[in-house]
Amino acid sequence: MKIGIINSNVFHRSGSGYRIDPDVHLSDGVQAREQLAHSPYELSTVGENASQVFLGNIFSRVFVKDKEHGMPYLAASDTVLANIETGRFLSNKQAKTLKNLILKKDWILITCSGTLGNVTYTNKTFENHIATHDLIRVVPNDNKVNKGTLYVFLSGIYGYNQITQSQFGGVVKHINDIQTKAILVPVFPESFQQEVDDLIQESARLREEATRLLETAKKLLSDYINNDFASTSGCVTATRNIHDIRNSLQCRLDPPALMNNSVLMFEYLKDYCVELGSCNVNIYRPGIFKRCYVKEGLPYIKGSEIFSVNPFMRCDHLSRSKTPFVDLMKLREGQLLITCAGSVGQVKYITKEYEDKGAIGSQDIIRIESNDALFTAEYLFAYLQLPLANDYMQSMKYGSVIERIEPFHVESIPVVKPTQELSDEITALIKQYKDCTYRAFCAEEKAILIVEQEIESWTSSKKN
Repeated sequence: MKIGIINSNVFHRSGSGYRIDPDVHLSDGVQAREQLAHSPYELSTVGENASQVFLGNIFSRVFVKDKEHGMPYLAASDTVLANIETGRFLSNKQAKTLKNLILKKDWILITCSGTLGNVTYTNKTFENHIATHDLIRVVPNDNKVNKGTLYVFLSGIYGYNQITQSQFGGVVKHINDIQTKAILVPVFPESFQQEVDDLIQESARLREEATRLLETAKKLLSDYINNDFASTSGCVTATRNIHDIRNSLQCRLDPPALMNNSVLMFEYLKDYCVELGSCNVNIYRPGIFKRCYVKEGLPYIKGSEIFSVNPFMRCDHLSRSKTPFVDLMKLREGQLLITCAGSVGQVKYITKEYEDKGAIGSQDIIRIESNDALFTAEYLFAYLQLPLANDYMQSMKYGSVIERIEPFHVESIPVVKPTQELSDEITALIKQYKDCTYRAFCAEEKAILIVEQEIESWTSSKKN
């Protein structure tokens, strides 16, 4: 709870919306604006540095099965992900009527409903994707503040606090494009802006390269397996032998576990596969524990956050002294993570920034550590992202409300045995992917740091 005294004149200021609720006038956004008032540079606004700031019109979505009949669709929560290929496609016919919602390179996207203030800079991988109407799109014009600097400022604490200051709504919080246009932005010197923009453009380029490397690795593996596969959807019928059911890991009579397309496919591939648990790998997850949250401590990354480009921006922190089995929960470079509750079967390859931050992960994430020369962590990362492997993980889910899988389920996943040459080639590609991902993260974090340090230097000198 916050308590403060304000002058009634602030109710009549431009941008206040004539609101008297304390969430507006005692928010961190007020403090951010006060700090920006000490700027030795001119103050501009988002609206002055964008040719457009807009929300889309609400519409009813018509989804189709594949790219041939539709355009890749992104929800607001998808825009912050490292991999934006969600497998959802909006009808091409409908997409033609919603051209203003199709994303383009060098835009800035801001989540504006529910989870507010997550900011994304679009690179080439966002092109030819259509996104939800419930997303503020900022089209920079490089007027006084260039696009890279504008993105960094909005991503940092001084932009975020202004974005969330004027939120409205009873249950689901919202912000709108008018409020976004009014956000104050310092006009930094041109040389400073160029340094920041160079870092963001380099980060965007590295992420594009990382995406290309991952897709190349997956394509090599798909070509090697040489089997057309369609993920299970709709009604599937098949005949199953009762002896096979009794001898299976599942021992279940529910159709999704027995008539999944991947289950049927692996019956044809069984002579070319080994179970993941038989490889030289360690598969585990930590136990349940009571979390003790603190302001500064161990960065705690949940399963829903692990796939974000930067999960550390506003993550929770846990007590260093009161958190049990920290060593088991630490996220280490080269680990594979698989979500095992809720959204099951998503795969993450841990890069060096997680070790740099000393981050720990939720107990609802299964860890895989490989010491196998053939089934390397890099090979398994590419393999487990294939539709064939993901569909198999979906067949093992259990639970009526929250669906789950366990480490012993993951141990039973059939893995296609590669040649040593193929394994080495895929391993090399994914190692390059890892390097690009880490360097992209470091470049963006450096850009945010130098902008925030510059702003803090004004306020500290003012106090002195």
